[in-house]
Amino acid sequence: MSMEEKPPSELPYPTSLCHRCATPPRYVRTKTSTFIMCPLLPQKYPPQPVLYCPLFRPRPPGERAPEPEKP
Repeated sequence: MSMEEKPPSELPYPTSLCHRCATPPRYVRTKTSTFIMCPLLPQKYPPQPVLYCPLFRPRPPGERAPEPEKP
């Protein structure tokens, strides 16, 4: 498995709050799946898609999301 700071080129669970959080998640990839790891939650890999999270803080206006990988 590899740990990545940037989201994959195609976001898994695009409706998940994780992608828009001020504390960016890490994307853990296997050969067949991509998991979203939260650095704040004790369970680390929340069931996706996350539609509510007590620790969610939106990114400040003007702060850009990490750029997706180039294919």
